[in-house]
Formats: sequence, structure tokens, C-alpha cells
Amino acid sequence: MLFHSFDFLIFLPIVFFVYWMFYGKTKIQNAIILIASYIFYGWWDWRFLLLLLVSTLIDFFFGLIIHSNTGRKKLIYLWLCILNNLGILFVFKYYNFFIESFTELSQSIGFNFSPYFISIALPVGISFYTFHGMSYVFDIYRDKAVPTRNFINYAGFVCFFPLLVAGPIERASNLLPQFIKARKFTVENLVNGFRLILWGYFKKVVIADNSGILASDVFNQYGSASSFELILGAFFFAFQIYCDFSGYSDIAMGVARLFGFELLINFRTPYFSRDIAEFWRRWHISLSSWFKDYLYIPLGGSKNGIAATIRNTIIIFVISGLWHGANWTFIAWGLLNALYFIPLFLMGRNRNNMDHAADGKLIPSFREIVGIFTTFTLTCFAWIFFKSTTINDAFSYIHKIFVNHNTGINLDYKQSLVLVLIFILIDWLFRTDVIPFKIIKSRGIRFSSYIIIFTLICLFGSFINKQDFIYFQF
Repeated sequence: MLFHSFDFLIFLPIVFFVYWMFYGKTKIQNAIILIASYIFYGWWDWRFLLLLLVSTLIDFFFGLIIHSNTGRKKLIYLWLCILNNLGILFVFKYYNFFIESFTELSQSIGFNFSPYFISIALPVGISFYTFHGMSYVFDIYRDKAVPTRNFINYAGFVCFFPLLVAGPIERASNLLPQFIKARKFTVENLVNGFRLILWGYFKKVVIADNSGILASDVFNQYGSASSFELILGAFFFAFQIYCDFSGYSDIAMGVARLFGFELLINFRTPYFSRDIAEFWRRWHISLSSWFKDYLYIPLGGSKNGIAATIRNTIIIFVISGLWHGANWTFIAWGLLNALYFIPLFLMGRNRNNMDHAADGKLIPSFREIVGIFTTFTLTCFAWIFFKSTTINDAFSYIHKIFVNHNTGINLDYKQSLVLVLIFILIDWLFRTDVIPFKIIKSRGIRFSSYIIIFTLICLFGSFINKQDFIYFQF
């Protein structure tokens, strides 16, 4: 079920009213959340509900087993749990990719290999709910969390429908306690929830979907596009993926607040970052922090010398790329970001920009403008690999930016460009706030802002060429 579908617009108010009919009855509310989450996920393909249930049961029971053991047994059970999780992920997401890559390698050296491919759809959100469960088990192993014996509470944490298929990747330490304690219905949560939902819909159907149409036009015809259009294609894809994913996260946070839950913040205006290190502190925060806590630090982090730190950094970025999809283009994207990041670390500048750009000011300094422009340009360059179908396509696309003198594909970009510029302005003005427009003191101006955003959604929302959320495939 898509957030921007008619089905969801019927589903949400029904669940909302049934849920709050049992105000103060936490156990019943949790059961309602779980049932609604299974309906939400099963709406896409009910057959994969069994996989979701199996994944949930694995981590639930392993959490109890790991907590009840010590020493070597505790470690063995942890690895069994990890292998079960990664095994499921490998079969459904990576098996065909690695078999195909191995086949190509074998044939290149003259060895005939007859591969067996699995013909099966990729379950929506499998990487997200797998990482939800694994973080729970990791925290239990490290004695940072105590397992719950209430399966409904745990399953609700893993399957909570606002974040089930595209995050943010929640931690049990943040979300699970919210299933245990009673939730209060407040007007503030209701208003803030709708603010986030409205802003998320604007990002998705106005900015992301319109930008996505243009980006796809260019990438699909890059051989005929002019250099200017190729640059625009990368530019529009940058805003497609940002507004698509952060729009989903905003809607997810807003919907969660309607039910009295507070989710982790997943984006903090990453395109105003002044260097790549800052970008990764602001982009897909829940995934970046997951890899930092559960992979980078266990590998040794930055405590074992420069060589080990560089190795760990490359590992994290490459695996992050692979997490996004089974394609060498994603691995190249991750490696490229690692190469961006490593010089900052070697120069000791990876933690230079910890505040917001132009903090306390309206206009950034010239140095900040240069930093923002440079970082955004490098990011757009990397997005070319992310968007391209193959590595060769990515290099060909980049090559043609510099040598292509074609007349172009007559890209009609002006309207979408104006919308993106409007978005950039709003994003800049409220760059320090999770909820845009909330800080406007005048109720009249604040209400007028909501009307303007709603009007823009109605006028320019891409409802006919409606597109799935990009991160559903991950």
C-alpha cells in the first residue's frame, strides 16, 4: 500500500479511529497496530507476510535465547541469528546478482558454468525490517537492551506500518518502549503529524515525481541529450531521490505521531552540507548510524591506526552501497563516497561542520556557499552511478557531459525547475526545524503557508504519472 494511494487515504482514518476508540487500553491498541501493519504490508502481496512473520519470529526468539546465555554460547547464538537474517536477505535480494557475476567471471576465463537463478520478486522493505530486528538482537547481546516476552509488542516494533517498507530504520531502544507505555492523544501530536504529512506529500508528488519524470527522460536517452540536459538529469535525480525518500520519512513520522509515537529523524537538509562528512551525518541518518554502531565500531572504528580506519571506512561505504541494491552501480556509488570522505578524515576535517550552515543567519558566507556547491556537485556526480543501469552506462553518461554536442531531447524542464527552486528556498528557511512552518508565530501566515503547499500539491502533484517510492526496492 502506497502512502500516496487512494487505498491509504481510506486505510489511515479507519485505523486511526479504531485505534483511539480504545484510548488507554495499550494492549488492544498494540494489537490493532499489528493487524493494521500486516494488512498494510499484505496489500502489496499477501504471500510475503509469511516471510515477514518468520523474520520477526527469528529475532524475537533469538533475543530471548541470547539474553539467557553467557560467554561462548551467547556469541554462537548471535552468529546463528545473524546468519539466519543475512541468509534470508541473500536469497531474496542478492543470490541472482552474485550468481550472475560469478557466471560472467567464469566465462571470461573460459570456464562454462550453468547457473541456477531464482525467479522470485524482491519483498518490499526487506532490508528495512531485517535491520530493525538485527539491531534489537545486537543491543541484547551487548547488554544495552532487555528482550521483551510480549510478541505483539515486539512484532509491532518490527512491523509498525508507517516505517515498515522504507524506514527510518528504528532502534528497539527508541521505539519498543513506546509500545509498552500508554500513549496520550494530544492536539499537538495531531497538528504536528498533519504538518509533517503535508510537507512529505509536497516533497513526494510535487518535487520528487516531477523531477523523476525528467531524470528518467534524460537517463533513458542520454546518448541523444545535450551536455546541459545531462547535467539537468543528474540535478533532477538528486532532488527526486532526496524528496522521494525524505518525503516518505516525513509522512512516516507524521502518521506515527497521529498514533502517539515518535520516530527517529532520518534527514536534516543534507544538500546544505558543506562537506561530504556533514552530508552523511544528514542523509539517511538511521542507516548511517546503524552501520556506525553495528559495523564500523565493532571493526575497530578509528582506534587502530590510519590504515585500519581507511579500510573500515571503505567497508562501510561499499556495504552501504550494496545494501541499496544488488548491482555494481550501487557498489561504485558507495566506493566513490568513501573516496570523497577519506581525504577529510586524513586532514582531520571530517567533523568541522557540526552545526547548520549559516547558523543563526539568513545568508551563508562565501566560504559556506563554495562548500555547499562543491558538496552538492560531488553528490550529483555520485548519483549518476546510483541511477544508471550499468557501470558502463554511468561512465558513458559522464563522458557525454563533456564531449556531447547533440542538439538535445527538447527537455521541458522550466516548470519543474521553478518548483525545485521553491522547495530549496523553503528547505533553507526551515533548515534547523524538523517540522517546517511550525516556528512561524503568526497563525494567519502559518495557515496561509499550509494552504499554499496544499494548492501546489493539487496543481502540480504528479497523480497521473504516480511513481512508487524509490526506497521500496531496497
